[in-house]
Amino acid sequence: MSIQRLHVAKRYSEVVIHNGTIYLAGQLADDFDGDIREQTRQTLANIDKMLAEGGSDKSKILSLTIFLKDMADYDGLNAEYDAWVADGNAPARACVEAKMYKPEVLVEMCVVAAV
Repeated sequence: MSIQRLHVAKRYSEVVIHNGTIYLAGQLADDFDGDIREQTRQTLANIDKMLAEGGSDKSKILSLTIFLKDMADYDGLNAEYDAWVADGNAPARACVEAKMYKPEVLVEMCVVAAV
């Protein structure tokens, strides 16, 4: 069984592909100056990009875990997420409030998808 890793760093790989499944490391916005809607849009765009590099897309997401700095941002997050999620292919999803590694980070998402 082969394991393919993309964008490998010392502590993690952005993408790991094994046995027809793609695992994404926690995805973030590129710019932390934006509000929750902007950070969510950027995070989802990065998910799209990483899935494409791994030979998948958002319609094949099996599960998605969302870490929010503040649950007060839940509605803003969902406004962007609902417009992005593939119709008829909503994944299993969890959303939890979490302390982030930097105060300006508002959202992080982890994805497992089929290839």
